[in-house]
Amino acid sequence: MDIPITAAILVVLTVAMLFLRIFWLKVPLRLRAFLVGGAIAMGLLHLIFVTTKWGTTSTHVNAAINWLAIAGYELLILLFSRLSPRWLTSLSALILLIPLFASSILFPLAIVLQPDSVPFVPLGNHLFYKTLPWGNNGAGNPGVDVNIYYIPPFATFLSRKLASQAFSVQYCNAPAAFALPGPEPKTVIARCPFSPAQQPGNEDRILRVR
Repeated sequence: MDIPITAAILVVLTVAMLFLRIFWLKVPLRLRAFLVGGAIAMGLLHLIFVTTKWGTTSTHVNAAINWLAIAGYELLILLFSRLSPRWLTSLSALILLIPLFASSILFPLAIVLQPDSVPFVPLGNHLFYKTLPWGNNGAGNPGVDVNIYYIPPFATFLSRKLASQAFSVQYCNAPAAFALPGPEPKTVIARCPFSPAQQPGNEDRILRVR
């Protein structure tokens, strides 16, 4: 349900940016400079988060930054379409905007509509984990990702994802998956207990961190 709503919001955002492009010269000069500077800044911030795997400890804030980066990207692309020759820049802008509606973009954007109720669970040594459901993948096999994060003691609002392990209900009781310290330094065990219909035991994966 979140994906159609997210796509609709993205369409509305795109239309709003299109109107902003049409009336761009009527926007006060200072506001234009602020919008362009903000678009570049949010795009760079999102790019840094993606490439370094850093982010905030709130999935809602991360998703909001993602939305602002998308809005900035749309604004810059539509402003590019004002350049000459218009037929070429407009066609290029359309081609560059179409990928925004791909599932790989819509899924991260949809997170802002979901309740941020999954807590960080400490593992020691400033390591935490978070179990995030990834829903139905289209094959009838929902599951979870057990994500391992490092949260620096000097900036507890930031986090860096170090490792991730996916578990599907096809192989174990994925909603019950968790993490615990590993047998060696710089390792973490991602554990998924077997379902009652399976033999006793767990599906374990050793993840190397740092």
